[in-house]
Amino acid sequence: MEHSQNRAPIYEALVKYNENRVVPFDVPGHKHGKGNPMLTDFLGQTCMNVDVNSMKPLDNLCHPVSVIREAETLAAEAFGAGHCFFMVNGTTSSVQSMILSVCKEGDKIIIPRNVHRSAINALIISGVIPVYVSPGINRRLGIPLGMDLEDVKKAITENPDAKAVFVNNPTYYGICSNLKGIVEAAHEAGMKVLADEAHGTHLYFGENMPISAMAAGADMAAVSMHKTGGSLTQSSFLLVGKNAGISEGHVRSVINLTQTTSGSYLLLSSLDIARKYYATKGKELCAQVVESAEYARSEINKIGGYYAYSEELVNGRDIYAFDKTKLSIYTRDIGLAGIEVYDRLRDGYDIQMELGDIGNVLAIMSPGDRWKDIERLVSALSEIKRRFGRDSAGNVDHEYINPKIVLSPKAAFYGEQEVLPIMESAGRISCEFVMCYPPGIPIIAPGELLTEEILENIDYSKKRGCFMTGTEDMNIERIKVIKE
Repeated sequence: MEHSQNRAPIYEALVKYNENRVVPFDVPGHKHGKGNPMLTDFLGQTCMNVDVNSMKPLDNLCHPVSVIREAETLAAEAFGAGHCFFMVNGTTSSVQSMILSVCKEGDKIIIPRNVHRSAINALIISGVIPVYVSPGINRRLGIPLGMDLEDVKKAITENPDAKAVFVNNPTYYGICSNLKGIVEAAHEAGMKVLADEAHGTHLYFGENMPISAMAAGADMAAVSMHKTGGSLTQSSFLLVGKNAGISEGHVRSVINLTQTTSGSYLLLSSLDIARKYYATKGKELCAQVVESAEYARSEINKIGGYYAYSEELVNGRDIYAFDKTKLSIYTRDIGLAGIEVYDRLRDGYDIQMELGDIGNVLAIMSPGDRWKDIERLVSALSEIKRRFGRDSAGNVDHEYINPKIVLSPKAAFYGEQEVLPIMESAGRISCEFVMCYPPGIPIIAPGELLTEEILENIDYSKKRGCFMTGTEDMNIERIKVIKE
């Protein structure tokens, strides 16, 4: 296996294609960049040479039989999966393909409410009915946690006809659920387990990491290789477990319902190369990321006022394990909301964090981080505290709220609607999302009841400068609700 993982079939085929100096009378129309010199100057000649169309020597993503199929086989081996699909419509497409592969209209799925909008969008598309398991909440940090195994078992008992259990693992903030326990409970009840591992690439390659979905026996997993695995933005893997009993052909048919027929070879080759890199060097790469994150945590905690949290949060229930590569920092004790620290870092120090919410900022760590960059972040945080810190803002007063579900997401999205000013919509059923992005976890989603508490949360998030999205109204001042 070690020898085979040194291969990168898609990359190798593209190199050979380049060497053959093929004359293109096919799409794309930029013809190796000659048709768009400005873009070629910007992106580089190599990039334009390999932005090519599917053809016999390069295989076809919709129906792979040669180099893409070989690359899929190598990726499946690297991740311990039965099969691996190369996805070029983002992990959004991977998440939606998982749900559509095992559920059909009217089926139930057990799912935590703090999922990414892509999962709820899949329910709108498919007509699958969510049975929400409320995640735990850490009231001090104001973040949703994992799913408690006992809550999942209760949902399984109360909904024996559900087809699948969906798990976020890890969450944006590094929180992991008892994935192995959830898999065992679901399989005992005849249900599939689908894992959103958008932030979990490294779990497959690092030592002493929380368990990966494939190792835990999950049936399918969506792995966002571009987030921490080094592939290009929008590229992702969809894994099917060795013993899932889910046909590869069926999953490919589902993927082909929505995925482009013009798969980008820039994205495909980046997945191939990133898999090779992690399969051959992953242990050292992941150790390096953990070391960087642990060093940053210890230095940030020395500043005082900030709290960079780690596995001391683990309680064996809704925080079953912690992903130490995540650098989540609670900011309220210096008197600033996370989004305020996020803005100060970007505007005053040219440091771009992944997200700022009401209580926290999050830095995504990868093997690309340099020690001097980490020092710069620590130094900037220290200076922000000194220059802008106030008395403690106390515990988060608008933490994650578990909403009340009234209609299925599909029924609300396609229902008869009217538009109201958002702050006058209490007591009505929402037909739209409202969320801070990132992380893209909805404050309210279609089919849920708009309450005063939720409206206060939306208003507070807007006033603190969170980037709000989800409604047709770009200013998030009006919202579609079910007509009375």
